Amino acid sequence: MKNQWVTFINGKVMVKIEGRVMEPALNALLKAGIPVWDVKRKATGAITFQIAFSDVHKLRHAVRPFDCRVSFLKGEGGPFLLKRIWKNSGFLAGALAFFAIIFILSNMIWGIEIKGASPEVEHQMRKELKSLGLSTGKTQFTVPDVETIQRELSYRMDNITWVGVDLKGTTFHFQVVEKNAPEPGEVTGAQHLVASKKAVIVRMFVEEGDPKVAVTDYVEKGQLLVSGLIGTEDKPKGVPAKGEVFGETWYKTSVDLPLHSTFSVFTGNEKRRFHVGIFGWKLPVWGFGDPEYKDSVKEENTKRLRFLKWETPIAITDTSIKEKEVVDRTYTKKQALAEARKLARNNLLSQLPDDAEIKGEKILHEKFENGKVRVTIHFKVIENIAVGQPLIQGD
Repeated sequence: MKNQWVTFINGKVMVKIEGRVMEPALNALLKAGIPVWDVKRKATGAITFQIAFSDVHKLRHAVRPFDCRVSFLKGEGGPFLLKRIWKNSGFLAGALAFFAIIFILSNMIWGIEIKGASPEVEHQMRKELKSLGLSTGKTQFTVPDVETIQRELSYRMDNITWVGVDLKGTTFHFQVVEKNAPEPGEVTGAQHLVASKKAVIVRMFVEEGDPKVAVTDYVEKGQLLVSGLIGTEDKPKGVPAKGEVFGETWYKTSVDLPLHSTFSVFTGNEKRRFHVGIFGWKLPVWGFGDPEYKDSVKEENTKRLRFLKWETPIAITDTSIKEKEVVDRTYTKKQALAEARKLARNNLLSQLPDDAEIKGEKILHEKFENGKVRVTIHFKVIENIAVGQPLIQGD
């Protein structure tokens, strides 16, 4: 007997023979090379058996000489199943469309939850996520992976210490730890305001306390600017001195800059390819062929597709190939000096408070040797030099 699975796929037919010469008809089938099985004699005298669907035409030819009647009772297997499916194609199409819609919806982003962030930080984070391409309604395989999102947020946002990113189903969950700098509390104890560094006073604003210096005065570090003692000498009263004292301060910084340097940059040319993979086998669906780049960087992002809450063995791989090139940069002496001054200014600004400003600069020394320029620059800065100092016994 043929393999049952092969027989089912090819199809089988149950046949009934009635008449006076049924046994010779069966023997004729066997002589014609037509396998029969499940042969049964019925109470009515008829014989039933099964043959392969492909042997139906041979059967008609083989039993034609005999005085018997042949009828086909039922058919089973692949051909008959396909016929039934075709008859119900509308229902099948609807079922396939339903599963396709569920499959697509299961791989979209329907929620972004942010915990541990203040409203301001949450608003900023949602703007950064949108610039990364992550928003509700987008498909999951078109957005960066979780590690990339976490790295980009940590780099772009200075007001967070840590952010955790987790994808659960169709929702991205973000857990944020803010970088909360302690705000200066309300001063309740008596204090002076003293100079944090030497400077020339350019402007003052005193809310409370007794000013001890004036505009254009030169002060040393630690010198009293605003006294926290008011009243008469006989009955002094200690108060928390408050105010801002801006002074002109001075900084000297040195910068080394090579006249010639070599580095790699991206040209902006990029080729993207998409593959559908299942069990390690990949089928390209978009972006065929390799780009003719002399030098490039390849990045792959693979994401498994989901059906409802289950992960399927089907994966989408997004491959990005970016062209890069080696650039030689050479400065003239004039250009090198300008770049060195710009670099020194930016380095200094990164160290100064937000309310400080650079009012002037002067090159003290410049030297060209060993293929680089070394520049020493003097900067004039206006900044608040007042810091609190608690009153001690004897003041």
